[in-house]
Amino acid sequence: MTAGTEGPAPAAGAPPSFRSGDLRDPQLAAALRTLELTVRRRLDGVLHGDHIGLIPGPGSESGDAREYQPGDDVRQMDWSVTARTTHPHVRQTVADRELETWLAIDLSSSLDFGTAACEKRDLAVAAAAAFTYLTLGGGNRIGAVVTTGADTVRIPPAGGRVHAQAMLRRIATTPHAPEGVRGDLRGALEALRRPERRRGLVVVVSDFLGPIDWERALRALSGRHDLVGIEVLDPRDLALPDVGDVVLHDPESGATREFSVTPQLRADFARAAAEHREQVGTALRRAGAPRLALSTDRDWIADVVRFVAARKRSQGSAFAVGARR
Repeated sequence: MTAGTEGPAPAAGAPPSFRSGDLRDPQLAAALRTLELTVRRRLDGVLHGDHIGLIPGPGSESGDAREYQPGDDVRQMDWSVTARTTHPHVRQTVADRELETWLAIDLSSSLDFGTAACEKRDLAVAAAAAFTYLTLGGGNRIGAVVTTGADTVRIPPAGGRVHAQAMLRRIATTPHAPEGVRGDLRGALEALRRPERRRGLVVVVSDFLGPIDWERALRALSGRHDLVGIEVLDPRDLALPDVGDVVLHDPESGATREFSVTPQLRADFARAAAEHREQVGTALRRAGAPRLALSTDRDWIADVVRFVAARKRSQGSAFAVGARR
């Protein structure tokens, strides 16, 4: 829901605003260029190295062995190292072919909101840019499915910086959904299931507010793809401020209600928000999708760096050690 307040003030480290709806707007081009430079500068230290192979078999080179972890594919067991060390090990593979990445981006009306450094929609675009530049290079291809609830736009995968810039420009200028239209994250995920695609990486960007009707579609995707869930939130999604009487408007239902914000209401709201976040986390875990939480009141790029560095250490994701340079 949104309150009757002015837009967020700019802050250092915040992603640029993408309110322009014109593909030819020079301010939009400048904002995307600033975003690219920010991502490349801050992620430079984690972008080196080879991809860990997504699947074993023809077209992959053998990599180093590491200790077996619950959930590893037993078909990748390295029996010689296991026998030598007396501890189970699996053989990693380094892909010698390109990676195909898909962004599933929710830009429903609930993301047209922000009370801190930016709107959630701007943060969603920034997250898409970060993972675009993380996986770009070495012949890798990236595409996107963008949903507002009213429309779903598919951007076919391709490689190269020109395609990446054009794709991000289209994402940033996606028209806002009309009043009263609910988001359709499930539809976007279903759109990635058909036709069946080569194995790759799917990055889901959403605030995950509303019914968790997308879990089945996400789990179906996990059968063929590595997954990452990026949760984009604002502090007001998690807690109500002590502001007395307030008018709240839900753009996805069109409902407007006036409340008196009491201590009991604040406690109930915080409890419901925490329960919903736990349900979202459970759904993502069931699908094998690590969650990256971004918030409009934090340094988003620092959160991305920490996430990528942690995945690099665990070596559990296709993009974990970055794209070839």
